[in-house]
Amino acid sequence: MRVPLSWLREYVDLPAGETGRDVAERLVRAGLEVETVEQLGGDLKGPLVVGEVLSIEELTGFKKPIRHCFVNVGDANGTGEPQEIVCGATNFAVGDKVVVVLPGAVLPGPFPIAARQTYGHTSAGMICSTRELGMGDDHGGILVLPPEYEPGTDAIELLQLVDEVLDIAVTPDRGYCLSMRGVAREAAAAYGLPLADPALLDVPPANSFGYAVKVNDPAGCDRFVARTVVGVDPDAKSPIWLQRRLQKAGIRPISLTVDITNYVMLEVGQPLHAYDKQRVDGTIVVRRAEEGETLTTLDGVKRKLSTEDLLICDDSGPIGLAGVMGGASTEILDPAAGPGTTEVIIEAAHFDPVAIARSAKRHKLPSEASKRFERGVDPEAARAAAQRAVDLLVLIAGGTAEAGVTDIAAPHPVRTITIAADLPDRVAGTEYGRETVTRRLQEIGCTVAGADLLEVTPPTWRPDLTDPYDLAEEVIRLEGYDNVPARMPNVPPGKGLTEAQRTHRRIGVALAGAGYVEVNNYPFLGEAAFEALGLEADDRRLRTVKLVNPLNDEEPALRTTLLPGLLGALRRNIGRGNTDLAIFETGTVFLPKDELTVAPRPAVDRRPSNEELAALNAALPDQPRRVAVALAGERLPSGWWGKGAGASWADAVEAARTVARAAGVELAVRQGQLAPWHPGRCAELVVAGTDRVVGHAGELHPRVVKALGLPARTAAMEIDVDLLTADGAEKVSGPVVSGFPVATQDVALIVDTAVPAAEVEAALRSGAGELLEDIRLFDVFTGEQVGEGKKSLAYALRFRATDRTLTADEATAAREAAVAEAVTLTGAVLRGA
Repeated sequence: MRVPLSWLREYVDLPAGETGRDVAERLVRAGLEVETVEQLGGDLKGPLVVGEVLSIEELTGFKKPIRHCFVNVGDANGTGEPQEIVCGATNFAVGDKVVVVLPGAVLPGPFPIAARQTYGHTSAGMICSTRELGMGDDHGGILVLPPEYEPGTDAIELLQLVDEVLDIAVTPDRGYCLSMRGVAREAAAAYGLPLADPALLDVPPANSFGYAVKVNDPAGCDRFVARTVVGVDPDAKSPIWLQRRLQKAGIRPISLTVDITNYVMLEVGQPLHAYDKQRVDGTIVVRRAEEGETLTTLDGVKRKLSTEDLLICDDSGPIGLAGVMGGASTEILDPAAGPGTTEVIIEAAHFDPVAIARSAKRHKLPSEASKRFERGVDPEAARAAAQRAVDLLVLIAGGTAEAGVTDIAAPHPVRTITIAADLPDRVAGTEYGRETVTRRLQEIGCTVAGADLLEVTPPTWRPDLTDPYDLAEEVIRLEGYDNVPARMPNVPPGKGLTEAQRTHRRIGVALAGAGYVEVNNYPFLGEAAFEALGLEADDRRLRTVKLVNPLNDEEPALRTTLLPGLLGALRRNIGRGNTDLAIFETGTVFLPKDELTVAPRPAVDRRPSNEELAALNAALPDQPRRVAVALAGERLPSGWWGKGAGASWADAVEAARTVARAAGVELAVRQGQLAPWHPGRCAELVVAGTDRVVGHAGELHPRVVKALGLPARTAAMEIDVDLLTADGAEKVSGPVVSGFPVATQDVALIVDTAVPAAEVEAALRSGAGELLEDIRLFDVFTGEQVGEGKKSLAYALRFRATDRTLTADEATAAREAAVAEAVTLTGAVLRGA
């Protein structure tokens, strides 16, 4: 919104010495965003006067038209003699009043003016165009003034060439500031001065003589005011003051009637539309569009309408896209193209902001009117705006206002907000007092009643004021954000980290200590991620929570597994030359409940109740915390010491054990099968002593590796930390340290290839008894020596007692008991027996 300072002073009696920057500073303190303060005519210097063209001599023999003129500039040149000027424009004639700049003056640029010889004549000055005067970019030629101005009149003051314009970026919640009325109200409050409200006009009441209007969609149009002016002079031009205010506000003057509607829109904030009454056929009807309807708008484009579009119609069909742009069929006619418009219907309506915003976006047709309607227009301003337009048409165009007044208004419930008088004090941490709170709320147009509890009725032009904290914000901003004291909040002593937070930290530290690097990925994914993982159609991970406004249309869902983001990070790093990688991520996944519920919308003026919080939580998806790792390349690097070791499924399983140890849980491993892991190299992770599956680890399926562009034998692990620690924290006791020597026994067992080594180890532990201190698998062998379909597992068993030195017979007996249990449970055969 461009706000000329000279226009603003008409509504607020600002101090004489206040500059545009001073006003901008006050408005910024009040919460408005003033982007720039433009100095108009800052480098302009006179004499710049009105001149009357006395004679024109057309010079020939040149490549372009050249005219030798004598212009009467009164006494402005000091002699009273006609001024000799050479000019190349042809759009003026003898007797026209023009703007003349005399030698010694400086035009915007700066462009100094001096007398000079040109085209065989002396040119002592210049006849000016609007562009040369800094009034706009119009290339139409010389500015021709109305005939009533006397030669020699100061054109700088006449054309208001020196001014300051504030360019304000209006946020969506402050649509009322898209008008001089709204900005003036803010300036009046900032300076503590009274406001001359341009909407305070004497308006006749509605009667039955007004133009016939029917509103079929009161939800889309809750107010429609129509006024008629007849006897309008079609040749009447917009006065200079009106054109200049429009130009400074960034709107190009078009014709008197259109200029008046634009002027009132800028002044009051209510968009208007003018119809040629003689071209309107019958009753004006406000309704939604029907299927297949079209409308040719004022820009000459024929538009196919949607059934959601709100229209202005007559008996012939649509004549306007409500709140956006009028139709060409009822356009105010230009007298230059034929008989001009002499009877005008002024429309001032209030439309649903959402409907207007959607229509403007649907048709890619933003307009000054739609910009205001979609931000919220004062429904009570329609009557005053229509009256203001009628008054200007009568005053300037010589029209006659008809007595009929149409005013169709749907009932509006009065919005009242109850606010504690000390709420702004508590929000800002300072003391304003009831009187200040009441005064500030009244300055923005509120009606205030009450003592400790204030009953506040917001003004109709502030639809954004809906709760007590909105009112508190208004008080604080008008008192000045810079006056809010900077105090550190009193923070109560904390209770330290929760058990879940400590577990989360221990897991991260343990994996980092094991050589893994932590990464963080966005929690979004799409169908392509699931396709690459090769998930089955009935996999629960395919049920996702979709976002209404995703950052990326290709990833509209929240993740149900950490693997897509983690494997994507792995691929990007490998693509950048990092071939040996071990990375991990911790975070939540989002699993929708079987029964979806709609979350309630709690009030903002109080803390939600326990029931409301429970309902909010019930509507949320389950969000368990998980940890995942991914490995590729060498786990142990190669070097001068020899060949390294590549990352494998065993490293992924060991990462799961690292996580379990950090969480204080013992983990059991068994054969599993789940995408995206290799069916023969997938470990199912189970809490020891239970059947609770908490995750999977192993080597990725070759098809997944190929789809994602990863190295062969890439391994990964994912584990649910919440499931892992579901039994709660267990008491941890330190190991019993024995001072007696250890007895080591080795055993090699031959089992079927399908028998997991973990089952054999569990059987050995069970049979060895309490003397067994540790067991370690140190060799796996397959070959002709053990037979087809068989494998040899070699274990080192460590025996030790806490109260004595074991004899060789005791260690051997424990070993034989372990072997016997393994034979019984797994069908193992002692190698070499």
